Amino acid sequence: MPKHSETRHLPYTPEQMFDLVADVPRYAEFLPWVTAIRVKSNSETQMVADMIVGFKGLRETFTSKVEKQRPGHLRVDYLDGPLKHLNNDWIFRSDGEGGCLVEFCVDFAFKNRMFEMLAGQVFDRALRKMINAFEERAAALYGEGARGAA
Repeated sequence: MPKHSETRHLPYTPEQMFDLVADVPRYAEFLPWVTAIRVKSNSETQMVADMIVGFKGLRETFTSKVEKQRPGHLRVDYLDGPLKHLNNDWIFRSDGEGGCLVEFCVDFAFKNRMFEMLAGQVFDRALRKMINAFEERAAALYGEGARGAA
């Protein structure tokens, strides 16, 4: 049952990071292994979407609900797919200097024991690649080191 949490200090506002992470329809543009997104419903406070992920011939669809509490918190709850469960939280707090602290926590388990074993072998590397993709996206959208830039 892989679980990971970390905090990163980034030179962007909590609002900028919230907007980036909440922009689920654009994930296929920058997240590795995400091949498509289908948004089923979307409002200011909640989104339900399918994320289609492909890796080495495997293709899976994950349906999740995203609870949005602008600008400080996004909670992702798993609804359907190959997992037993998935909980993912993003918390965005101002650092008082125009940047923010991003707290990221994910906890999940696969239904299939084989997937669980495979995920355990590559979990850290894959997770770091995904987190780095969010940071690179922020730099592309807002500029590197752009404290408070729009």
